Amino acid sequence: HPLHKVTIIPRGPSLGSTMSLPKEDILNYRKKELLDTITMTMAGRIAEEIISGDISSGASSDIQQATSIARAMVCQYGMSDKIGPLTVGGRHGNPFLGRDWMEERNYSDKVALEIDQEVRFIIDQCYDRARTILTENRDKMEDIVRVLLEKESIEREEFIELMQGAKAPAGEETTPPAAPTATVEALPPQNDKPNPVRYPNLRAEPGVA
Repeated sequence: HPLHKVTIIPRGPSLGSTMSLPKEDILNYRKKELLDTITMTMAGRIAEEIISGDISSGASSDIQQATSIARAMVCQYGMSDKIGPLTVGGRHGNPFLGRDWMEERNYSDKVALEIDQEVRFIIDQCYDRARTILTENRDKMEDIVRVLLEKESIEREEFIELMQGAKAPAGEETTPPAAPTATVEALPPQNDKPNPVRYPNLRAEPGVA
């Protein structure tokens, strides 16, 4: 979906957000669209690893979302070449447990292993794709970071300009004011001796610190 806004202003448990707005109501999800969503979701963890050389727990919700999408593709949407167009498992409410959602397992251990392998394959595929994209476009990523550190939020128009190659401002260089210069005044001649000179007190021009 088209990007709407990127911000590093904390909101609740989130330390930052990338917000997208669909152009129209979403009724169906295509397989390529879901793979793109997983790729985008995993990018935060990869960017953290590329820049800092380490990882943290900050991407836990992203990983959870990516895993849920991948498992739904395999178990609900029939988008796995290995499992095929089948619905495996199910969820239903149990009135004796306060209508908590219970998962119904209607498949064998062999199929369970294949499901886990397919989910892993989808996640790894999208993870590698996201790493390639960020590595090839690291200069643009760093430009976006510089703007976010300065402004905390980026709207869609500015984000597109950065992605199209516009460079982030590196910060204005300030030139220190020149030091005031002393003036020399000649005193009237006295007793035919050489004219002594005096230096008035140095005073900075108004507005100069």
